[in-house]
Amino acid sequence: MGDAPFSVETLGDQAMLVRFASESTRKCFDRIRYFEQAVKRLSISGVIELVPAYTSLAVYYNPLVIAEFELRQRLLKITLTESITGDAVGADSETIEASSSREIIVPVCYDREFGEDLAYVAQVHGLTIEEVVAIHTSACYFVHMIGFLPGFPYLGGLSHRIATPRKESPRTFIAAGSVGIAGTQTGVYPIDSPGGWQIIGRSPWQFFDPSAATPCRIQAGDTVKFNAITRNEFGIIHKQCMVRNGS
Repeated sequence: MGDAPFSVETLGDQAMLVRFASESTRKCFDRIRYFEQAVKRLSISGVIELVPAYTSLAVYYNPLVIAEFELRQRLLKITLTESITGDAVGADSETIEASSSREIIVPVCYDREFGEDLAYVAQVHGLTIEEVVAIHTSACYFVHMIGFLPGFPYLGGLSHRIATPRKESPRTFIAAGSVGIAGTQTGVYPIDSPGGWQIIGRSPWQFFDPSAATPCRIQAGDTVKFNAITRNEFGIIHKQCMVRNGS
């Protein structure tokens, strides 16, 4: 992996964890994607699933098909080859770059009805609500990973001016489409669920549809910008989405 540190660690009795860096960056994300493609192209017998995260890739496998030692050696061989060549084994960088270049503009209503914690975030940072919204919508966020819930995007790039710790006591219900802040991350709840993020608005879009060919509307590698809309615009877009989905 060039000059990036890496390690292959045991993760229980049916998974290995490949770590690429100590902090999440776009370069680290690209390396994880290259490595993921390399593993897929090798079609290692016994490997069941690959799960990318901020700085690592979990490799789930069937220990009755491939032993831990053998899998570890196969994974180390990939990283060794990359350190020599500077590229992932068999990875198609153009394909990876193309799949990581979408920019998605997400409509969000920051009305107090939807932004239950918006006033709190503003108070914590000594800002007005309008300033919090302006800061949140001015950034371009990178989708580092999908997790926690199906289709939940973890977005990096949140301004430290509005970075706010998650709630001490999570809510038992957060509506689908809710946009939240947790530390230096922001994200969107794709379905109704409990959660502890500070909720500052809501999008009328549907972010997860299990019946769709691509269930998750946002993918790792995408970039996201939020566009502020009015309460009336929210209702119109939400109604259009319901009609489109046959609800």
